[in-house]
Amino acid sequence: MLHVSGNLYLDEREITFTMVRAQGAGGQNVNKVSSAVHLRFDVRASSLPDRVKDALCALGDYRITKEGVVVIKAQSHRSQELNRAEAIERLLDMVRVAARPVVLRRATRPTLASQRRRVEGKTQRGAIKRLRGRVSDG
Repeated sequence: MLHVSGNLYLDEREITFTMVRAQGAGGQNVNKVSSAVHLRFDVRASSLPDRVKDALCALGDYRITKEGVVVIKAQSHRSQELNRAEAIERLLDMVRVAARPVVLRRATRPTLASQRRRVEGKTQRGAIKRLRGRVSDG
């Protein structure tokens, strides 16, 4: 079980890994070893709470497919284990963002003093603009 936050955990058995060859330039090792990792996590079939599932699918992240599958590719390290750990950490970060509670905004009214300051600023600005008008010959 992977700890996400608070009392929220992610079951490692719900994550599938595929090892692929990393892209880009490399050395003699790059053509022989599949060091890049594809992580797949099906959000809809997971054991996460429904609220977190819905929030995760609604993130609008390019790594989430229409079917609700998170696909993460990690290839920055030379070893499979480090890439695997990085992919898991990225997934946990996504779930942490989705699990964050939504804080509702409370509408507030501006104070009377701030309204007056705003109007005074507007009248001063208008006076400055009026002075930019044509100069009369008289």
